[in-house]
Amino acid sequence: MTNFTPSPDHAGAFRAALGLFTTGVTLVTTSTPRGPLAMTVNSFTSVSLDPPLILWCPAKVSARHDAFVAAEHFAVHLLCDDQVEVARRFARQGEDFSDLDHRVDYHGVPVIEHCMARFDCTRENVVDGGDHSIVLGRVHRVTTNEGQPLTFHAGRFGGFGGLV
Repeated sequence: MTNFTPSPDHAGAFRAALGLFTTGVTLVTTSTPRGPLAMTVNSFTSVSLDPPLILWCPAKVSARHDAFVAAEHFAVHLLCDDQVEVARRFARQGEDFSDLDHRVDYHGVPVIEHCMARFDCTRENVVDGGDHSIVLGRVHRVTTNEGQPLTFHAGRFGGFGGLV
């Protein structure tokens, strides 16, 4: 067992401990003056059913941070377990949509069709969250599909074999 008080001296241990929480994997997309932009994110959660609100948290050190917090419209895609390469691609960089089956929605946001669910959103608010920003989005359309979710645990992608 490890026991520590989170501090800059324990940043790696704190990150590792947080990584023990298994999360789903999302792809957040938006449109910028340079073209489509995407980011792989696991900091996503529902906030409210009425009104329909979600949030996600881009890191301030990301080169994509400013474009995403400024975006009026964005889409959050819950990735399927066969989309590991999509997750890896957009974890590294955000502009390469080549060979990715996608279209542009009515707000100009690039969206992919093959995912567990997609939440088309309008930015409601952005709040400071330390070394991340908290982006609150109002959901105006939801699309769902069959499939199994892509998960992330302790720095590795995985799947979810079924309900227990």
